[in-house]
Amino acid sequence: MPHDASSLWRGPAPLLLASTSPTRRALLASAGLTVETRAPGVDERAVEAEAAGLSPARLAERLAAAKAAAVASVAPDRVVIGADQVLDLDGTLFHKPADRAGAAAHLARLQGRLHALHSAVAVAVDGAVADIFVVTARLTMRSLDEAAITAYLDAAGPAVTGSVGAYQLEGVGIHLFDRIEGDHSTILGLPLLPLLARLRGRGLLAF
Repeated sequence: MPHDASSLWRGPAPLLLASTSPTRRALLASAGLTVETRAPGVDERAVEAEAAGLSPARLAERLAAAKAAAVASVAPDRVVIGADQVLDLDGTLFHKPADRAGAAAHLARLQGRLHALHSAVAVAVDGAVADIFVVTARLTMRSLDEAAITAYLDAAGPAVTGSVGAYQLEGVGIHLFDRIEGDHSTILGLPLLPLLARLRGRGLLAF
């Protein structure tokens, strides 16, 4: 497959992202990489059950590795990236809310408190996971009363069910926070700086 001449990717085939997340794909593309996506088909709740007792950060690594391994098993000749993000509120894990009511409940618990986002990435080469790492961001949400939560949900619309915590910082979710500690790409679910360093170390980037 011919590569875009402007791409900084130097692999023999496009980087394969084991995810259908448009945000993660956009992050890689904005960094000048040629990327394709493939759904990993991993039962995340089953992986969580098997990993009971792991810390939230280690769970994020386990999920990222499972996604990378699933896609690498059917595309062993490709460099595959698996990623996952776990929201941790004092040891309690949050998943994507199922609906607006669930989003409101999540925000009611997160408001006024500090939570962590553990963003893990696994890199698979030659059909097996060769590297894995996790980066943590910490976010302090503003104190929000019921009226403020309702106003936010009205502004954000259906997007609130698309992310853990019911927010997207690249959108109106930024209004929810007093303080953010962490790299922007980590908060979006794909820590770019350590990932690019690893790809560069494998000779897969132009510089």
